[in-house]
Amino acid sequence: MTELPVKQELYVGDDPVTWNRRWKMLFASVSGYAMDGLDMLILSFVMTAILKEFNLSFAQGGLIATYTLIGAVAGGYIFGIMADYYGRVKIFSATIILFSIFTGLCAFATSVNELNIYRFLAGLGLGGEFGIGMTLVAETWPAEKRARATAGVAMGWQFGVVLAALVAAFVLPLWGWRGAFLVGVLPALFAVWSRVGIAESDIWVNRNAFKKCMKAKIDACEMLTPEERADYEESAKFPLSHLFTDKRKIVTTIGLTIMTSVQNFGYYGIMIWLPTILMQKHNLTLNKTTGWMVATVIGMIIGIYVFGYFADRMGRRPAYITFYICSAAMVWFYSTLNGEIALLIGGAVLGFFCNGMMAGYGALLSEHYTTDARSTAQNFIFNSGRAVGGFAPVIIGMLATQYTLNGALAMLAFVYLAAAVNVFLLIPETKGSKLT
Repeated sequence: MTELPVKQELYVGDDPVTWNRRWKMLFASVSGYAMDGLDMLILSFVMTAILKEFNLSFAQGGLIATYTLIGAVAGGYIFGIMADYYGRVKIFSATIILFSIFTGLCAFATSVNELNIYRFLAGLGLGGEFGIGMTLVAETWPAEKRARATAGVAMGWQFGVVLAALVAAFVLPLWGWRGAFLVGVLPALFAVWSRVGIAESDIWVNRNAFKKCMKAKIDACEMLTPEERADYEESAKFPLSHLFTDKRKIVTTIGLTIMTSVQNFGYYGIMIWLPTILMQKHNLTLNKTTGWMVATVIGMIIGIYVFGYFADRMGRRPAYITFYICSAAMVWFYSTLNGEIALLIGGAVLGFFCNGMMAGYGALLSEHYTTDARSTAQNFIFNSGRAVGGFAPVIIGMLATQYTLNGALAMLAFVYLAAAVNVFLLIPETKGSKLT
């Protein structure tokens, strides 16, 4: 008789997942997401130089970012499913290598079309990494600290943005935008460490062992109990189908996708065009613009930490509704500011609210879906949001051509208010949920 392995016993928060292992997984996921941030935000700092070299309009420049995000959507879908089938760590490393190589190749682009191709291919890896890293952390940290742990991963992107700002300040003046893209090759070295330095989460290992055991029983013509058969049939479903199992789950999936769409639309709309606004409207130099962007990012890092703590203590729904409403107020207020000090402080507060919400997605998405589809859900929902948010640079660029960049960004206030209503109506509370 085939022996049934222990399955789903080592839930997150149980002792077998040691303190050291949790922190190692968190460090790997934070570092991986930092490499993503470095790769993506380099583009915002070199956008002005690219527009000049290839003689592009605002809308054409925004399209470069959109190609990256379209690639991220495709990569998120593909690699999320692969991580549920083959393991989080292997696919995590592969995504980092992919976006590193093609970011480096951007330095050798001879036309905007060639650059768009490289950005799309780099995006494939970029989109795959996010959900896998978040899943690893969510599956290894206890429920009462889960949002704070995934907040740590979300901070990784901002660390990457700071690195991108430093590259813009020190590499761009010396070697131009092509030299800045060459720096993006470095994350490939990190992928080697992550492949050998961290292990799969126990909850995935046990679930995978259960599926193999049940298949072995079936192949050996052994009888399964009704519970075993039902559980195995559930685990054998295509991962994406778990997001649409019934009406309630469909509504939740739609609501979560609206949330990630607003998150990405606001973030990319602000971060891609903010340097251009500061340079063109407020006549700041590149070095000063970099300093103002760093202030905004510092605000984001603090906001992410505060949101994670708030979500663990008060719940996911109150945290999101509060931050959406404050984001709506702040994005409008920032568009009215003038003066360097006002822009500096306002940018930090803008970043605090608009991107603080990134802290909660890793926990929130993990708590709504099972181990059979957790990585798929993370990447499908967040990258579907990227599919919508990817058009923000183009839409804002087009609106800026007809009106002003400031006015275009102010319109985001209505988007954030709609998102708050969405959370209130469609998203169930999951604070303290045990992963299965």
